[in-house]
Amino acid sequence: MDIQVAVLCDAATDDHGKLNILGTFDTIFAAHLPAIHRQCTVALRLIFYKSEEGQHKISLTLVDEDGKRVLSPIEIPVELTLPGDSVYLSRNLIVSIQQLKFERAGFYSLHIALDDRQQGSIPVLIKLIERQSPSA
Repeated sequence: MDIQVAVLCDAATDDHGKLNILGTFDTIFAAHLPAIHRQCTVALRLIFYKSEEGQHKISLTLVDEDGKRVLSPIEIPVELTLPGDSVYLSRNLIVSIQQLKFERAGFYSLHIALDDRQQGSIPVLIKLIERQSPSA
């Protein structure tokens, strides 16, 4: 499997095999902690080859900078069958996540795995906005 696109974004759609992405980001600015990000989407475009035909599992796991899971793994079963004349198959995966909670500021990573082997990751940084006191 090759990862052609892996982003965190506001929204994504699949239109007959075309991946449409709106508002990619890698940093979330929070006014206070814990920070709750109401809604986001993970958009993936994956390439599979003839040798990878069969049943597989894609999993997404969000971890903090200490490697502690922040979100239960999201597991997506994938059945791959390539037409006889194809060398590869592209597959778009779109996963919406709601009410994503970050207990502290810092670096997070969304790991992408195929059959429990990490293939890539999406970095996410949570930054606390420092409020400035009004001038006298």
